[in-house]
Amino acid sequence: MLNKIKLENILFLDIETVPEVATFTELSDLKKELFAKKTEYQRKNEISVEDFYDRAGIWAEFGKIICISVGYFVDLDGIRNFRLTSFSGDEKQLLIDFKQLLNNHFNKDHHLLCAHNGKEFDFPYIARRMIINSVTLPSKLNLFGKKPWEVAHLDTLELWKFGDYKHYTSLNLLTNILGIPSPKQDIDGSQVANVFYEENDLDRIVKYCERDTLAVAQLLLRFNNLELLQENEIVTIPSS
Repeated sequence: MLNKIKLENILFLDIETVPEVATFTELSDLKKELFAKKTEYQRKNEISVEDFYDRAGIWAEFGKIICISVGYFVDLDGIRNFRLTSFSGDEKQLLIDFKQLLNNHFNKDHHLLCAHNGKEFDFPYIARRMIINSVTLPSKLNLFGKKPWEVAHLDTLELWKFGDYKHYTSLNLLTNILGIPSPKQDIDGSQVANVFYEENDLDRIVKYCERDTLAVAQLLLRFNNLELLQENEIVTIPSS
């Protein structure tokens, strides 16, 4: 499927997001009104705007990023390694740190970013939050004026669609049917906000985000009939 692309040139990633504040009541009156208008179609008068707020993290205008996990392949004298690291905590700082990684190590034309549903969620969400936080967009996320074939983004969901654009398959379902260890061993996306605001357990979220990042890399290997990563090939590196 991707035999012309070197795995070492791909940066795999996943993000975790939460509502910008813990509860709807903490929003300004104007922001409450804007959120109500933004979600009017989804709620269809069946769910109150207050009860719907726990989903606010899916919109960059009402949410924030609390973790970006990345992974990349390294060939060490013919021995395959996959290195994982995460940026978490203060949103502006993690965005700056992520941008620095892109600019220093994944800024060439042959470098690609890869995520599951990345083109619809992760990539635009990161770009929007960078603009909101006054962080200049790195080249890999600045799509203004670029032709489709100049956009250096891979999306494992898009690859799985094979042109069937109405089809959606979750990362959890794909890992299950392709024999890849499930990333949903502890929590899933619907629980992240509660773990962040109620349990104050960011480390737990970081581990979950890293498992998703690893699963995306495993998908790409599986798509290309390559051997899945084994535990001894995976190295987790603390972010500096």
